[in-house]
Amino acid sequence: MGEQVERKTSMIAAKETGPGPGRYNLPPTVGFVGHDYTKYSSPAYSFHGQRSHSAYLNDSSPGPRYYVDPCLTRFGRSAGPAYSMLARGRTADNKEVVPGPGVYRPEKCVIPTHRKQPSYSMGARTRYRSLDQVPAPNTYYLPPVLGPRVLGKVSAPAFSVSGRPHRGGHSEDLAHTPGPAHYNQTDHTCYMRKGPAYSMLGRHQVPKAQLATPGPGAHSPQKVTSHMSRAPAFSMGIRHSDYTTPLITEVPN
Repeated sequence: MGEQVERKTSMIAAKETGPGPGRYNLPPTVGFVGHDYTKYSSPAYSFHGQRSHSAYLNDSSPGPRYYVDPCLTRFGRSAGPAYSMLARGRTADNKEVVPGPGVYRPEKCVIPTHRKQPSYSMGARTRYRSLDQVPAPNTYYLPPVLGPRVLGKVSAPAFSVSGRPHRGGHSEDLAHTPGPAHYNQTDHTCYMRKGPAYSMLGRHQVPKAQLATPGPGAHSPQKVTSHMSRAPAFSMGIRHSDYTTPLITEVPN
């Protein structure tokens, strides 16, 4: 058996035009690995995991959480006098219990030769005397000033709203004459031109004997071949390559 010869396909020159703009890559400007040396790089920081609890136990150096009093300097303590609020100390047993200045009340001491300031007491209301038959001020009342019958006052005119009387009123028609609504209006078409009038009726019925006339959609002008040899025909073929040389059969002289 002979060896099979591999068929080589010729390269198309139109395809060998070189790589496009998307094939070229510029060095990145993020990070340190492969950073563009023509650009300045910003400072970068790394994120590490949280340290274990044992690492904090071994760390004996003071951190920022320790508060240092600002009055402590390298030369010693530099601050003004400070006082503390403590409870009152216990008095000695052998010490005399002498009242202080706040115990005395000079304003309560009554001097017979001096004038005494007025004093008042807040007590319950006293009961009325059984012998006092005089009415109180709120028992008296003045007559009202509303209405037409006011003694010693000039009253304003008053009106009453009542129903309409059937007999003797202004609305009673004694002559029994017809009102304006009793007269019928004359049709204006009797003495003027009559305008257009329309009526709303139902749709007319379609006649039973319909004409067998074809509609516009029944005609097919593309199938008419009386003015040509035959009707146009088209076929669906395969797509050819854009680089295939067209076959020229007619050569101009």
